[in-house]
Amino acid sequence: MRGPAHIPYRFLQDPSLFAVEQQRIFKGPTWHYLCLEAELPEAGSFVTTRIGETPVVVVRGEDGELRALVNRCRHKGALVCVEPRGRAPTLRCLYHGWSYQLDGRLRLVPFEKGVDGRGGMPPCFDKSEHGLHPVRSARLHGVVFGTLSEATEPLEDYLGPDMCRHFRRVFCKPVEVLGYFHQVLHNNWKLYAENARDSYHATILHAFYATFRLNRLTMGGGLVVNHDGWNTMNYSIGASLQEGQYDARELRSVLPDIGLASPELLDHRLEFADGITVAIQSIFPGCVHQQIYNTLALRQLVPLSHDRSELHWTVFGYADDDAELRALRLRQANLIGPAGYVSMEDGVIGEYVQRGSAGAAPGETALLLMGGEGIASVTDSRANEATVRGFWQGYRTLMGDALDD
Repeated sequence: MRGPAHIPYRFLQDPSLFAVEQQRIFKGPTWHYLCLEAELPEAGSFVTTRIGETPVVVVRGEDGELRALVNRCRHKGALVCVEPRGRAPTLRCLYHGWSYQLDGRLRLVPFEKGVDGRGGMPPCFDKSEHGLHPVRSARLHGVVFGTLSEATEPLEDYLGPDMCRHFRRVFCKPVEVLGYFHQVLHNNWKLYAENARDSYHATILHAFYATFRLNRLTMGGGLVVNHDGWNTMNYSIGASLQEGQYDARELRSVLPDIGLASPELLDHRLEFADGITVAIQSIFPGCVHQQIYNTLALRQLVPLSHDRSELHWTVFGYADDDAELRALRLRQANLIGPAGYVSMEDGVIGEYVQRGSAGAAPGETALLLMGGEGIASVTDSRANEATVRGFWQGYRTLMGDALDD
């Protein structure tokens, strides 16, 4: 088996790998972002989400506790909760009316005793045995995670100390959701997982970053690696006054003679004492946590097939934001999402890789050699693919003999 610096294009193109990924990764010993606790303010509040192909609902019970449940009626397998979020006194399936308590217990089966003593469920039917399947969940500073495996290690051990420290840094006080973005990506889910870990591409592909000096590789910053490379963060500090290679004509990163009709989009407030202005934190396999100046968001990556995936963004601020800061966050939300000035290119570049790698020879690989072949934290340069190699190391570990490359 080759190492994480050489990735066969077959990993992106082979439909047979998708089912294996669902079992070994998404139902395996991994944690998945589900929602923010702030989205569930009162009893009966619910949010629907996914862990891979498995539909999940997170609900706040009458006792105030949060529970994650498989969103699948025990009768015929229909979704119990269909809306993305809402509030209900019970969880009721539309198909045949099976109704569940907020803790997942089956409370009502219409016509359980039949009609006029005829029909109905058999005498041995016991409602206590047919509640919604529970999903193991955990919370970290108001962020709710779930796992489909009892073998998954405790959440904080899985994340690693640096990842936990960054969650604590951002989720240092109560948050409020400001809005949502959703988009379909016409590429294998792993290409976006790579993209979010790759700070090397950011100021080459995203001309807005480099042109308006929001983020350049000439700025300070680094890469942080935890859990043997599975969970990573890339970050930049301060502003760049150095031009360096960004003046080179062969790079399209800086667009000359380009300005903004509304330059206040570039206004920002330094919120954190460490001076970090851009931080992209990636949790294996499909969670991305971002701070881009004053815009804060969590991204959830959902695989749909070997060549199609979804990306869901939850944009948030702090409950005690003043009016000026809230306005900054809302303006800067134009940087992200499907049509964001920065994120727009990420929505298509994965498709270009998906299309370009189709039909590659069986042994042909992508080369992730920037910065060498190691997987470790880096403090002197972000021109390094250590964090991307970390993702592929986690992928190979869980997929094992299914890859045979």
